[in-house]
Amino acid sequence: MELILHHYDFSNYAEKARLALGYKGLAWRGVIIPPVAPKPDLTPLTGGYRRTPVLQIGADIFCDTRLILRELERRKPQPSLYPAGSTALADMIAYWAEHQFFRPMSLYVSGVNLDLLPPDLQADRSRMRDLPLPSAKTVQRAATRNAPFVRAQLPFIEALLSGGHAWIAGPQVTVADFAVYHPLWFMTARSQRLAHELAPYPRIADWMERMRAFGHGTSSPMSAEEALDVAASAQPQTPRASNPFDEDPPLSRHVRIRADDYGRDPVEGELVLVDADEIALRRSDPRLGDIVVHFPRLGYDLRQM
Repeated sequence: MELILHHYDFSNYAEKARLALGYKGLAWRGVIIPPVAPKPDLTPLTGGYRRTPVLQIGADIFCDTRLILRELERRKPQPSLYPAGSTALADMIAYWAEHQFFRPMSLYVSGVNLDLLPPDLQADRSRMRDLPLPSAKTVQRAATRNAPFVRAQLPFIEALLSGGHAWIAGPQVTVADFAVYHPLWFMTARSQRLAHELAPYPRIADWMERMRAFGHGTSSPMSAEEALDVAASAQPQTPRASNPFDEDPPLSRHVRIRADDYGRDPVEGELVLVDADEIALRRSDPRLGDIVVHFPRLGYDLRQM
């Protein structure tokens, strides 16, 4: 089955996935999706989830880069994103990078580059967080407030790369490298206005160059219509055995899942897989038939309907 990545160019999380595809030397097809809602060609696949990117493999849809990278690892274990002895530390660093570091980074960068972003992007992101629509001055004030939070954390990354370590979590590439890289990539993806913030950190600069060298693998474009046809002609793979916690709903129950922070659009379906790392729901689309949508465990709220 082909790997199909639904993404757009300036999405930092999509860059994380693209770079992981390059690191593993994988071929993939790319479907360009809108950066803001509505996303009419994505919704039939995901059932409502609209964050970017989404990985499609036949009629299986993988949401959130935390799970996308694990699925790439499962399909091509080498070179590894989760080398033995480094996984716990790498996962903790990745969680910090994407929950404590990226949020102030996104507010800082968006305010500085407001004139370069799609005009409705800030309104869309505010709706995803159930916040009022912001004015340009509000966005710029948020940038001013968050710049110190970014500057206070950049030395953490420089320090992680000290002591002769080539990579964020030690001597080997791990998922932490990709989680830390994409917020820094976002800083200069649209312009060089904030390049001065990275200038004092030579280890970060050298490490980012090594990360860029992974490339994006071998990609070719695919239309949204083609991707929908792929899903319609495929059947979801048989889920692996579940290993639920006592508190989890039983398999085959009708459940709802949504992100626990922002972009909380709910997805409903039949629970077909649940364990410490993953939750998967089977749903039926009028055009596509059966689809299984996969989510990471952390960061998502699962409830029986």
